[in-house]
Amino acid sequence: MRVGLAYNIKPADHPPDLPADAFEEYDSEATVIHLCKALASLGHEVIRLGAGPGMIDALRESRPDIVFNIAEGEGGRCREAHVPALLEMLGIPYLGSDPLTLCVTLDKPVAKRLVSSEGFPTPRFCTFRSADEVEELGLAFPVIVKPAFEGSSKGVRLASRAVTLPEVRKMVSFVTGKYMQNAIVEEFVSGPEVTVGLVGNGAPRVVGVMEIVPKTVPHEEFVYSLEVKRDWENQVEYRCPPSFPPETVAEIERCAVGIYGLLGCRDFSRIDFRLDGNMIPQFIECNPLPGLSPGYGDLPIMAGKMGIPYTELISEILSHAMTRLGLRDR
Repeated sequence: MRVGLAYNIKPADHPPDLPADAFEEYDSEATVIHLCKALASLGHEVIRLGAGPGMIDALRESRPDIVFNIAEGEGGRCREAHVPALLEMLGIPYLGSDPLTLCVTLDKPVAKRLVSSEGFPTPRFCTFRSADEVEELGLAFPVIVKPAFEGSSKGVRLASRAVTLPEVRKMVSFVTGKYMQNAIVEEFVSGPEVTVGLVGNGAPRVVGVMEIVPKTVPHEEFVYSLEVKRDWENQVEYRCPPSFPPETVAEIERCAVGIYGLLGCRDFSRIDFRLDGNMIPQFIECNPLPGLSPGYGDLPIMAGKMGIPYTELISEILSHAMTRLGLRDR
């Protein structure tokens, strides 16, 4: 098949007026090359489409049979929906979730309200447009302050965990000022952090349940922040399978599969939880565009730890999309 690859590349020169993690969601050239090689090794012709306005001409010229979409988009809380919305308008089949799911999952408050409405536990939260609005939270301390419409730990720092109202105001000011969007303040769940990788449709398959174990601080103080992710080899240990009782793992998987379907995820996604004091998984967020960088992206890491080679993971994701779309190898 002719497989078009839609992606955003991190710029070589970082604009000084933007936050240090402004392009954290974007892929490196190395990741794009790995993905191209994996698809080519499966017998497909790969066309690099990029993303942005230039993609329209690239689609017209290349006429791919399917687009493998990992593009994060540019600007706004609906940015991840840009590429799939364009592809739907042009009638081009694509891999991954649709525009509505990508909008809902990037908006953390919306996703949490939907998940909570179906009985899945998620930490209590509130949102603010500015630090001036922060008076009484009505939440239990500690809390964590994050941008409301970001992924890849953008805007999450070690200082994002707050234990006093002045600390909350300071971090809300940081988020709303630097990222030009609402801040979400949610009760901090002090237990282990865990992420779940899923692939498929209908009854998705759990690729792995991975525990993120801090090396330098206890669980109750651990924030999976930008600083940690950029130094993950020294800061955390990835355990897949995790060191939880079987019944806890089963409950995590049940919640992940249920939330995957509830939010309309397709083909592949990753869902994050933290365990509370009773070892109940509390939903944190869903990422329907999980990073696919081998050795760095959580989904490929957990696949590797479960004995699934990188190319096999990519093949399975593509196969699920082709089956869903009624396509066959050409």
